[in-house]
Amino acid sequence: MKILSLVLGILASAGTIFAQNTPVEKSLLWEISGKGLTKSSYLFGTIHLICPADFALSDSLKEAIAKTEQIALEIDMDDPGLMAAMTKTMFMSGDKKLTEILSEKDYAHLNQFYKDSLKMDIAAFGRAKPFMMMGPLFGRILGCEPQSYEISLMGLAGKQKSEIIGLESIEEQMAIFDTIPYERQAAMLVTMIDKLPETKKEFKGLVELYKNQDLQGLYNLTLQSEFGLDGQDEVMLFKRNQNWITRIDKIVHEKPTFIAVGAAHLGGDKGVIALLRKEGYKVRAVSR
Repeated sequence: MKILSLVLGILASAGTIFAQNTPVEKSLLWEISGKGLTKSSYLFGTIHLICPADFALSDSLKEAIAKTEQIALEIDMDDPGLMAAMTKTMFMSGDKKLTEILSEKDYAHLNQFYKDSLKMDIAAFGRAKPFMMMGPLFGRILGCEPQSYEISLMGLAGKQKSEIIGLESIEEQMAIFDTIPYERQAAMLVTMIDKLPETKKEFKGLVELYKNQDLQGLYNLTLQSEFGLDGQDEVMLFKRNQNWITRIDKIVHEKPTFIAVGAAHLGGDKGVIALLRKEGYKVRAVSR
């Protein structure tokens, strides 16, 4: 009984500590301090594409950027070699083609949709990893010409001459989509256009959660999405989060940094906030 009580006590304590690490506040902007830092760094959750009407850069965000000396995005979007590296890594391995991983019927269906709705011939994506085809589709899903938080943050960085760095290389990011079967990526595209009203509804819900700064809601929707890649949470989210922590630990000790990554990476017990707290940092929500 004593041993059982001890084990239960340890588990209860561990559960309490774990829960304390998981963010519960509704905020997209977080201050990172402690663990020997002389100046705070900041963590911000982005949504990669959003309609201009829903886009906003708060005063507190601008103030946080002004207090830092560099901006860290998921990848260094200011790298002059970025496009060349992306072009080099965008193709499926083994010389696979889209016509080989889709049935003739699904290929024709996808091609017709892109021609009718996006004025594009998918032959241009013939050897590209299927996820690359999602870019042009977002405008149709969102119903607008999307705006990018990352591009806007780069603009603010440029004004104060802050350096822009990446938490991972484009090669690392593109390699993720070699671990996810190309057939599944292509099938997801077909599902998204077959269920376009449902796709639009889900993305609208995603934007509302983002505007409400609901990290837990964003995290849950990302894991439960009908249009996600089931079973790939480890490689798409959790493994990347863990890899970033080592790199964040290094850069925030070099100079105060404004870190901006997709908001779905921040929530949950395996999110960036919980992992930073586990490493000994104090991570505090910053009000609008």
